[in-house]
Amino acid sequence: MASVGHQSPGLWAHPRDASQHYDDPAHWVALAQLLERGLFAGVFIADVLGVYDVYQGKPDVALRHAVQVPLLDPLALVPLMAQATTHLGFGVTCALTYEHPVPFARRISTLDHLTGGRVGWNIVTGYLDSAARNLGLDKQLAHDDRYDLADDYLDVVYKLWNLSWDDDAVQRDKARRVFTDPAKVHPIAHQGPHYTVPGIHVSAPSPQRTPVLYQAGTSSRGLAFAARHAECVFVSGPTPAIVAGYVGKLRSALLAAGRPAGDQLIYAQALVITGATEALAQAKLADYRRYINLEASLALLSGWTGVDYSR
Repeated sequence: MASVGHQSPGLWAHPRDASQHYDDPAHWVALAQLLERGLFAGVFIADVLGVYDVYQGKPDVALRHAVQVPLLDPLALVPLMAQATTHLGFGVTCALTYEHPVPFARRISTLDHLTGGRVGWNIVTGYLDSAARNLGLDKQLAHDDRYDLADDYLDVVYKLWNLSWDDDAVQRDKARRVFTDPAKVHPIAHQGPHYTVPGIHVSAPSPQRTPVLYQAGTSSRGLAFAARHAECVFVSGPTPAIVAGYVGKLRSALLAAGRPAGDQLIYAQALVITGATEALAQAKLADYRRYINLEASLALLSGWTGVDYSR
């Protein structure tokens, strides 16, 4: 996440923590280069559009302890890191609920061009009412309604990325003075339940056209959405058995959507702490835990669940 810390509120105060430099370009360049030297395939950047203000009904605890605020736009970091690396991929979380698909499709096409086809999109519909209020709404759309909107949104961007321009539409023919052949660029004529987009995509096809698609929905509606759209799915749970149960449901949803059960890459959440020995790794974990702030953690959990844990 393009913020101070991510899911370990309070750890930013550790003497060796560098996340307080989240607003320094050198921080992200160094991170990208470190990951590439370490042979990581990619870096994933989470995001939210609101603040964690469910706890005590205000954002004070989140602000005091840097609970995912202040926050930068993760898409703006990608060109910076891409220019400093050669192979590293970039998965970026972008909520679709509050942005029209036409400008969003252009931004993703732009990043895919600038990175040489190294962009992925983690599709989210949002979960913070504070984001909805800041954008002029009384509250979020209902949970399943957000996924209905997302299905229509994906239909729009698929058409813009994949159907609007033929592969050979861009001619760059100086002799004939034709840059783009108009006969090879097509209006998408989309008429859906939420979006009407009659015209063409304003960006030429990027290396991937469609970015790698990630999703992490866990509800029955979220599973159906992931089964229809996602190439990669994030899973998490307190025990391997719980995660295995979720994976089983996901594979059943894939079959119901007409896809093979093994058609997705599944990434299980893991927190890895290393040390030269088991004892040193455990000591490092104990040291980190000294900095975790309980109240800040409750503020984060309150935002995730919508339950005020200060009561």
